[in-house]
Amino acid sequence: MSAPGKELYETEDALRERGLHLICGVDEAGRGPLAGPVAAAAVVLPPGLVIPGLNDSKKLSEKKREALYEVITREAVGWSVGLASAAEIDDINILQATFLAMRRAVDGLGLIPEYLLVDGNQDPGIGLPTATIVGGDAKVACISAASILAKVTRDRLLREMDRTYPNYGFAKHKGYGTAAHYEALVRYGLTPEHRRSFLKKLYPAAKKS
Repeated sequence: MSAPGKELYETEDALRERGLHLICGVDEAGRGPLAGPVAAAAVVLPPGLVIPGLNDSKKLSEKKREALYEVITREAVGWSVGLASAAEIDDINILQATFLAMRRAVDGLGLIPEYLLVDGNQDPGIGLPTATIVGGDAKVACISAASILAKVTRDRLLREMDRTYPNYGFAKHKGYGTAAHYEALVRYGLTPEHRRSFLKKLYPAAKKS
């Protein structure tokens, strides 16, 4: 039986055997919520680095994600997080806003990756050699790392948003459509951080407001 987590590094190792070195994982967090930005991260890990506990961010506790965030940002060859705002999501739709956040993340690296490994099945069109990997956040180390940076960054932003708009429970539900969130929307209305295009049933005129 292989060592725990060893399989996470196989995809990057295979690309390095082809002579590629700057291999960048890309993933997003926050496509589904009703409020806040969508976040994407880009991470280039050094060869030979093994990060114990690395996994899909959704499978980790908040405490574990925060600890891994510190390791990843300290050890990575390069890393960056890009955002697309609620207003941009409304303007260009969530898929295109996710791609925009991914492009911003890669642009912010301070280096040009030789190859991108992107979670999912859709190429964000960044203009670099790219492979998409369904479930990549649980299969490929650099994508797992990107998923953690994107998730931690977005969660921190939502906690800040909670201080600005304390009636909505953003620190708890992170903008997702929980019953408590919908109750707050009915009681208090929309904030500037809400995605109007996600709330057309509740607020039919909201998209243009």
